[in-house]
Amino acid sequence: MTETAPSPLLELPGAVANDGGRVAWHYGQPLAEQRKAVENGAVFDRGDRDIITITGRARLEWVHSLSTQHLTSLKAHQGTETLFLSPTGRVEHHANVYDDGETLWLDTEPGDGESLRKFLELMKFRTEVDIKDASGEWALLTRTFAEAREGGAPVRQPVPVAKFASKDLQAVPTAVYPGSALEGAAGWTRRTDSLAEHTYDVMVRREDLLDRFAGPDTVHAGSWAFDALRIAAEWPRFGVDTDDRTVPHEVPHWLASAVHLDKGCYRGQETVAKVHHLGQPPRRLVRLHLDGTEEHPPASGTPITLEGKEVGVIGTAVQHYDDGQIALALLRRGAAQADAEKRFAVGGQAASL
Repeated sequence: MTETAPSPLLELPGAVANDGGRVAWHYGQPLAEQRKAVENGAVFDRGDRDIITITGRARLEWVHSLSTQHLTSLKAHQGTETLFLSPTGRVEHHANVYDDGETLWLDTEPGDGESLRKFLELMKFRTEVDIKDASGEWALLTRTFAEAREGGAPVRQPVPVAKFASKDLQAVPTAVYPGSALEGAAGWTRRTDSLAEHTYDVMVRREDLLDRFAGPDTVHAGSWAFDALRIAAEWPRFGVDTDDRTVPHEVPHWLASAVHLDKGCYRGQETVAKVHHLGQPPRRLVRLHLDGTEEHPPASGTPITLEGKEVGVIGTAVQHYDDGQIALALLRRGAAQADAEKRFAVGGQAASL
């Protein structure tokens, strides 16, 4: 993928770059940024996301055949999520999806786009689609608002129980994020409600970032605030809160928003069906609350123990403006069962579900 330059929004007063150096970690007040984003609204620069565009009349049918989501009935100016699995059902890629009527857009974790693009190129065969790396030209932002903008809210189908009848799950995406073209500029917006009640993603040309999102009345929030709000909402990051053994059923959000349980054969589909109908996933992604006895939240990869036995690992941990230290963690199935009395050990801290 194109090695994108640091975001122009890093030029704003108070901006401190995150570890990747391409977007802001915060703009001077990380906890206040979280509160403002929830109560009044803010702009999160996510310009480090890798972006892939796919054009051609067969784009939806083709990606539908490769991934976990039902995409053939995705309408113009609608979005969703999908997963690309290994032959054994492990999650190899996660992508947010948007179709504008001519182009299918996939935005992925920073650093994962090149691997996904190469996989798609290998799977093209004779399919008439054109796959491009658009990361150097386009940037993704996320906005929260105190009130809804124009357009409807996201719609999700309930996850059916095991042994469900086909009629219980419609032949449409399990999650539909409504969107529209931007007014007065190239790009689009889709509503996800991922961080707060009114959350929208915006795709815009990089050259337009300062003109459209650097005004004196715009409240900016960094990746610290973004992580805090997504952890509170239990929205995972692929490759950060998951690993190379993760299957879709271990991540409740993905099972509800990125997997259609009654669609045709795709790579890894047998594992998805088997786990859903016959068994339970070996682990589960959960949210933990830490007691805060350590000054800093634990690092990603920190082991989690219960009664002296290692039962999981920390994904993302952060200081939340209201809840204190919170984290997403992968726990073994037994340890992840809800129990208010359970006390986990994470480094020098105690934690609870």
